[in-house]
Amino acid sequence: MFKPLEIFIGLRYTRAKRRNHFISFISLISILGIALGVMVLITVISVMNGFEKELRERILGVVSHATVQAAAGQPLQEWPEVSDLLRQYDGVTGVAPYIHAEGMLSQGAAVSGTLIRGILPSHEDEVSELSEKMLAGRLENLQAGEFGIILGKDLALSMRAGLGDKVTLITPQASVTAVGILPRLKRFTVVGVFEIGMYEYDSALALLHLDDASRLFRLDGGVTGVRLKLEDLDDAPKLTRQLLAELPPGYYASDWTRQHANFFRAIQMEKTVMFFILLLVVIVAAINIVSTLMMMVTDKESDIAILRTLGTSPASIMGIFVVQGVVIGVIGMILGTIGGVSLALNVETLVPAIEELFKVQFLAADVYYISDLPSDMRNSDVMIIAISSLLISLLATLYPAWRASRTQPAEALRYE
Repeated sequence: MFKPLEIFIGLRYTRAKRRNHFISFISLISILGIALGVMVLITVISVMNGFEKELRERILGVVSHATVQAAAGQPLQEWPEVSDLLRQYDGVTGVAPYIHAEGMLSQGAAVSGTLIRGILPSHEDEVSELSEKMLAGRLENLQAGEFGIILGKDLALSMRAGLGDKVTLITPQASVTAVGILPRLKRFTVVGVFEIGMYEYDSALALLHLDDASRLFRLDGGVTGVRLKLEDLDDAPKLTRQLLAELPPGYYASDWTRQHANFFRAIQMEKTVMFFILLLVVIVAAINIVSTLMMMVTDKESDIAILRTLGTSPASIMGIFVVQGVVIGVIGMILGTIGGVSLALNVETLVPAIEELFKVQFLAADVYYISDLPSDMRNSDVMIIAISSLLISLLATLYPAWRASRTQPAEALRYE
């Protein structure tokens, strides 16, 4: 009795036994439809977040969070001083020099283009996870002057090269000899094999010792630049802007968001499109709310007319049916949120159990580098999905409620 009239009557209509059981059935379908849509949305968005997080970790296990280079593509000769300067910035947890170049590897009849990265094994752990990705050998096997090389797994397979094998690296720089201009060649010994889990790197990346790479590409002790690892990788754009403003002229800073902007933008676009596509499930369920309320308005015309003759305003009549539709939406949203959160938190356990039960594999390990379904449920996504479903449910109630408020008492009670 202490509730407002609209809420009291709206909840009474929701709880009361109806003469028309078909209306109850459609209400149940509406609740289940909204619950299913919300559950699927939360689960799918969480799985897509998991894939994005997994790919980001794999990429950033090789690619630095930020880099500082000399302008105009010139070698960075004073990299020790630059490294010491960069370590003083807040949030920088690791600094390491690197050399980036391109070349061609050959062994027998096998030839493959490759990306060359010169590293200091003693510093590499500060900025990457390569030492944890080694399948054979160690980064420490790269010794200055011994011309060792570490290959990605797929690159090693295409070259048919294993530990101890010799491969020839052909560089773009040419040497002038008595017989003419010839490409520079150097024999390297394979001292390790790594696997990142990204075909882009496993099939094309080769690691050399920094001194060997500097000598091979005639950098005279210089490097391409300095790589940085940050405590929070999301701070990379902010730090890059700070470095561009504070470093002396002649230096250029970049970060991972620029180097892979198109890739992560594509993932974000796919996630957004998937959100709106799956939101259609909730919209279809909301259409059932419209049907339910329209039939309810027809069924309760005499009740509405009596309320109007007792002085109830059209706005109050509209509020009664809005409450009823919102109750359906809230119940569906709550059930869907509980189911979606539970499924998103346990999808990494449920999927292997289903694969084991039915003897199938959804993501074959020999085809996909990510062979499981990672999940990263974010509270912000759950809130957006829940609020969106509530808004859709509310919008679905407006027209039936408006029609109820337009009921004329004399017309409705004429044949009563």
